[in-house]
Amino acid sequence: MATIRDVAVRAGVSAGTVSNVLNRPSYVAAETRERVLDVIADLGFSPTQQARRFRTGRQRTLGLALADLANPFFVDVALGAESEAKSLGVGVVMIHNGEDAAREQHNLDILVQQRVHGIIITPVHEDDPKLDKLDARGIPLVYVDRVSSTSPRCWVKTDDAAGGRIAGEHVVGLGHRRLAFAGSFGETTQTDHRFEGFERAARAAGVVPERIPTESWQIEDGRRVGALLAERPRAELPTAVMCVNDLIALGILLEFARHGISVPGDVSVVGFDDLTWAGAAAVPLTTVRQPREELGREAVRLLLDEIDRGDEHRHGHVLLEPELVVRSSTAPPGR
Repeated sequence: MATIRDVAVRAGVSAGTVSNVLNRPSYVAAETRERVLDVIADLGFSPTQQARRFRTGRQRTLGLALADLANPFFVDVALGAESEAKSLGVGVVMIHNGEDAAREQHNLDILVQQRVHGIIITPVHEDDPKLDKLDARGIPLVYVDRVSSTSPRCWVKTDDAAGGRIAGEHVVGLGHRRLAFAGSFGETTQTDHRFEGFERAARAAGVVPERIPTESWQIEDGRRVGALLAERPRAELPTAVMCVNDLIALGILLEFARHGISVPGDVSVVGFDDLTWAGAAAVPLTTVRQPREELGREAVRLLLDEIDRGDEHRHGHVLLEPELVVRSSTAPPGR
């Protein structure tokens, strides 16, 4: 089994530098840090959590790395995680990455330097290979929401395809046949899976839904979609639009109101998340509810199991079921 000295020799650095890479990464130049981590991966050197030498009696502390606190979805996940951690006597250090991968790496280095016992992450990019290097530092890690279903690490997510399917079945069941889906295709697996489920329900009714791409997941993206649709003759509008999340749905509702397009009279609109305000919108939003706080609570449970059980831990995958919440933004076409 490779030792820290083997890593140091192969990387051409001191053992102290290897230790800094593992425990105080900001002390080491980025190029050197990447070289050491590559050697660690090549040699299969795997420092255990115990080797990080936490002080006896020190309160367990978890890092919570969130992709974007401007999105209320992530706030709710954080509230669930913090509530569960507090009930178990565990501290939480939260970082906000602003959908910026470079900022995410910097903040993760800070968490490592703060010597958190493990990290819960909603990553900016779920397939970023740099995230794998947290393994080399011996840090337990749990992914939330943004994660490939084939990932071997612990993860918690909602069944996005099922959510898209139940939304599609709802609007098809109301009689809609001119369907559209708005979202940032190819950016995250959530968008693709939600569309796949929606498309499956539509095709079962003999319908091919229109794809309306957005740049991201924000209200302004929805406003742009709404403005583009408003340029069409009323007879060419989709009669039902599913949105990848509630923020885009809200943007569409706002823009439709500005252009005199009736919801649900002209177009039915469906969101995804069921954020707190969804039922209080000017037109209460039909949406797919995610158990947002439960995502955070489950992630804490998985992470603490890995921290406490060490080598006996087996990575767990938790897939939570979504629920359709029907409100006033959907109705049969022409109503």
